[in-house]
Amino acid sequence: MGATGQGLSTDEVQSIREALAAGRKPKVVFTAAAGQIAGQVGQVVELTDPAVSDEFVVVRFGRDELPFSPADVAVAPRGAGRRVVEPKPEAEAGSEPVVAEPEFVLERVPVPEQSRGDESRGERREEPKVDVVEAKPAKRAVKAAKPKAPAGLTVTLQYAEGEWTVAAQQGSKSLAKPYVVKPAEALRMVALVDVPGVQEAVEQILGAERAEAEQQAERLRAELAEIEARLAELREAG
Repeated sequence: MGATGQGLSTDEVQSIREALAAGRKPKVVFTAAAGQIAGQVGQVVELTDPAVSDEFVVVRFGRDELPFSPADVAVAPRGAGRRVVEPKPEAEAGSEPVVAEPEFVLERVPVPEQSRGDESRGERREEPKVDVVEAKPAKRAVKAAKPKAPAGLTVTLQYAEGEWTVAAQQGSKSLAKPYVVKPAEALRMVALVDVPGVQEAVEQILGAERAEAEQQAERLRAELAEIEARLAELREAG
């Protein structure tokens, strides 16, 4: 079988993703970009995160499960991978079975001049040497298995609606949902990032929050003073 196709398109990758979600393992055929296994048929068992590696199509080929890029494989034609059993011709009645014979190579040994003279006198000369060469099947090279790289880890510090939150995610798996941290903790985290402008931006946000909190505290103290004065007047009246 020859390698066909120019790799998987975006729509075909989406179709394979839906088939895997439904519990099926679609068949694919290796293209010329896959190297010496071009034309062979395998089964897609997983699609990893394409943002982590270009080789996110995990294909089962024989006993191995190897990652490939969409350019290395194409959708297998219908019926691909099925083994066709060729009928064996029946032996004719009374005929003997055909036995494969080994290949013979005749190596001629030069006869010395003296031997030729002996031959002319009726003496026995050396017989030709016969060697038997056994045919060995050629080994087919298989693409070396590539180790699967671990998924990337992302830790996010976010400020929104007056709160600082931290979240962690590895690949498509969420390790920690966003949870609230104190402003001081957020400032310590940012101090570890040596990027100009990031720490200044965080300090500006904290300064704005501090100023707003002080204004709110002043308003509350003024309201409390008015309430206490009113309460004192009511006590004197009573």
